Amino acid sequence: MRRREFLGVLGGAATWPMVARAQQSAMPVIGFLSLRSANDTVGTLAALREGLSKMGFVEGQNLAIEPRFAEGHYDRLPELVTELVRRPVAILIVGSQDVARVAQAATATIPIVFISAGDPAKLGLVASLARPGGNLTGVNFLASELWAKQLGLLHEFLPSAVVIGLLTNPKNMLTESGTIDAQRAAEVLRLKLIVANAGNESDLESAIASLVQQRIEALFVPTDPFFNGRADQLVSIIARHSLPAIYALREFAAAGGMMSYGTSLPDAYRQIGAYAGSILKGAKPADLPVVQSSKFELVINLKTVNALGLTVPPMLLARADEVIE
Repeated sequence: MRRREFLGVLGGAATWPMVARAQQSAMPVIGFLSLRSANDTVGTLAALREGLSKMGFVEGQNLAIEPRFAEGHYDRLPELVTELVRRPVAILIVGSQDVARVAQAATATIPIVFISAGDPAKLGLVASLARPGGNLTGVNFLASELWAKQLGLLHEFLPSAVVIGLLTNPKNMLTESGTIDAQRAAEVLRLKLIVANAGNESDLESAIASLVQQRIEALFVPTDPFFNGRADQLVSIIARHSLPAIYALREFAAAGGMMSYGTSLPDAYRQIGAYAGSILKGAKPADLPVVQSSKFELVINLKTVNALGLTVPPMLLARADEVIE
């Protein structure tokens, strides 16, 4: 081999790692920020990846995902958002309206795709559902809008129960409006609603114990990132007190909760993944309408119902989307 050819081959071999690194660094990075823990978001991240893959983006091939988890600590959100913004990331995916608010304050340029448990237009995250208008769009999970419906289902299941406990997280920005809706529904149903707050780990036991001391006959646990990340713990505490309870997510019924009704979290994350893929292909968040969750699930855990010595009303059982036996 001639010296010039040899040097050309050697030069190509030497520059290949640099080319590979350049290609790798050009791979878009999606920042993912959740109030929950890594263990509690395995399923939602899988659904997110599914939505991205349908748009042609596969983690490790032409996409990287940089996750951050606040583990229920709201005060960590600004720091974690700042980390991702400085990274920088091509898109921020955030798991609740509270995280979206912090991200919105941190950047006006990086696209933000959110899941909001309440109307994001009323919360000031977007200009309107049809035309978001800024750098945010996503899915309205319709969680807070369902509080009255969930309370009504609990009443249908236990029509003789008059005193109902409501477990809330005071740190959640939707708690106040959701509680007002639940109170109005309780008045219509002639129920007495007793509210207890739990905003951290140590509050859970004491909040539920205080409700039991006030002789509640059933319990309503609405969706909340802090609660959702502790489904097993919450269900276990409530089971120890032999309380009939309705939850907002299927995951609670799967963990042993008596009944759940709400929209599908995996379905919402698949949509989030699809929107993120669209943005990576050039779409603007301002032009992507906020999607309203449309998949609702009524799940009844018959094993838990039987353990409580209860019977599911036949009409309610017939409407169940899933019965866990």
